[in-house]
Amino acid sequence: MAEGLLKHFFPDQFEVFSAGTHPTHVNPNAIKVMAEIGIDISKQHSKHLKEFLNRPIDLVITVCDRAKEECPLFPGAKAYSHKSFPDPSEEKGSEELVLSVFRNVRDQIKSWIIDAFTNMEIFSQTNKGNNVSRGKKHPM
Repeated sequence: MAEGLLKHFFPDQFEVFSAGTHPTHVNPNAIKVMAEIGIDISKQHSKHLKEFLNRPIDLVITVCDRAKEECPLFPGAKAYSHKSFPDPSEEKGSEELVLSVFRNVRDQIKSWIIDAFTNMEIFSQTNKGNNVSRGKKHPM
């Protein structure tokens, strides 16, 4: 969801990649709740971190604690930032409850992205913020 939100709100400012430590598929509930706000992530696919190991990356952002713990350093990254969100796929209740959790996490991520990236505050919150280029279309 974070990839879709960043691409939607900042299409010309960043080149966005999303990857995980245990990629599977894009959760259909994520696709559904993103479509509710007019963002189509159905063509996104789950990627493994290994696909990006030899690419220069300006900023690596982890949005779940497991990823931060399993991949504390990313070769070639200029800076790191972490923001923890609950994993909505762990909810095992009714369909409506699961969708409610997905919506809640979607909205949390959306608010954070808008706040952190609108004024580029995310770069001052990184562990190497001064080394990050702030030019147009930098890889994330």
